[in-house]
Amino acid sequence: MSERALRARDAKRDIGAELLASVREMKAGQAGHVHRVPVSAIAEARARSGLSRQKFADLLGVSARTMQEWEQGRRQPSGAARSLLAIAARRPEVFREVFND
Repeated sequence: MSERALRARDAKRDIGAELLASVREMKAGQAGHVHRVPVSAIAEARARSGLSRQKFADLLGVSARTMQEWEQGRRQPSGAARSLLAIAARRPEVFREVFND
């Protein structure tokens, strides 16, 4: 759509009325679109532990940047880190206990 066509379309819109209609739909439980974002198993394990990325990374002995790379699937953990992540996924309370000590 050209810039001119966009301006012509937008000139005819009543943004206030559109927003009000959207709020009414939300209150009525009529959600427009539901988007589900897939979460990696590593991010899920960290979320279940209730720890921040930095605290979780500290427990694993890696940098927060490395943790971010794992969570976003750009790198994969190896060795002991993979074992610790398996424990975190199954028993997140253990990580909370260790961090609080």
